[in-house]
Amino acid sequence: MRLLPARPRLLAVGEPTHGEDVLLELRNELFRQLVEQEGHRAIAIESDCLMGLVVDDYVTSGTGTLEQVMRTGFSHGFGASAANRELVRWMRAHNEERPASEHVRFAGFDGPLEMTGPGSPRQALTALHGYLAAHGDAGLLPCAAETLDGLLGADDRWTNPAATMDAAQSVGQSAEARELRLLADDLATLLDVQAPALIAASSRDDWDRARLYGRTATGLMRYHFWMADTSPSRVSRLMGLRDSMMAANLLAVAERGPAMVHAHNRHLQRDKSVIQLAGLPLEWWSAGAIVRAHLGENYAFLATALGTIRHRGVDVPPPDTVEGLLYALPEDRHVVDARRLAAALGDARPVRPRASPYYGYLPLDPAHLDEYEGIVFVRDLPSGQSPSYDRVVS
Repeated sequence: MRLLPARPRLLAVGEPTHGEDVLLELRNELFRQLVEQEGHRAIAIESDCLMGLVVDDYVTSGTGTLEQVMRTGFSHGFGASAANRELVRWMRAHNEERPASEHVRFAGFDGPLEMTGPGSPRQALTALHGYLAAHGDAGLLPCAAETLDGLLGADDRWTNPAATMDAAQSVGQSAEARELRLLADDLATLLDVQAPALIAASSRDDWDRARLYGRTATGLMRYHFWMADTSPSRVSRLMGLRDSMMAANLLAVAERGPAMVHAHNRHLQRDKSVIQLAGLPLEWWSAGAIVRAHLGENYAFLATALGTIRHRGVDVPPPDTVEGLLYALPEDRHVVDARRLAAALGDARPVRPRASPYYGYLPLDPAHLDEYEGIVFVRDLPSGQSPSYDRVVS
């Protein structure tokens, strides 16, 4: 926190690879410190935003069991992580002893978007419609629940994995999908039109949850529409739409007060994402860049960098890389002032990007060091030691 000019509403800590519990244990320890020492009240991670409601219900009210939550509350296989299980267990234990006003909250901020493609919009649309029907003016609803059900049809139409690579397999620009997209927009707009009455008839938390349904419904319909696009910009657009959905969820988390965010560095960075996929150059703005445009210094990003992941074939980094310079430091973990590091390097000592032999690990780009508030450096993975943030390197 001493590296930051002001106390941000969102403190984002990235990771350069998924699936390493050592990094998640480090995240857990940092979150506990932020809760106990800085008054943070929420954590948002790169997992399905609707599934995340299952986790939040459990940690705040004890709904369900820990086993059920780990099975149904996470996407991308994250429920199998022992570190994620420990995070949920700790949050529940913390909240059990405190009034609701002091509870820590959990949020997934990714859309319902697995690698095999987007989910069905059914859950978000029907939940949004149900909330408006129960608490609002039913005469303003643009359709009946049965109309939604008929337009949605079978869920496997929406979740067909073949549509990920073949636009012709997508139903996103069918007549039914076009009508659903308009209805989703009308339903989401009603939440704002009727906000005073809806909040009075339910609660602010219920209305906020309905807003999540609205964001997800409109976001999914937009995503499905462009899944059916055949232009060369299709994949870049889809990447951007995913991060835009993430950003909208993070801005909603920021409304509640200071929170920690954890996801891949690429989603949280402030510079434009640029990659090559099958020879095709892709560019889009990350969720972090979008949120920073809205929040300014109320959004801060610390990228995590790694020395070795030997079980993934990532050995000691070359000395003329950012990771190599940090690897030469004597201790296992550091928090580094990235801007002072960039200024100190200047043009005097050339630093080249590190090449990764493992596709799942993305090293830092030295050209963007001054766009990080800091770097969290972990020397070697795996490690059985508990992380410490007592040492700040500037």
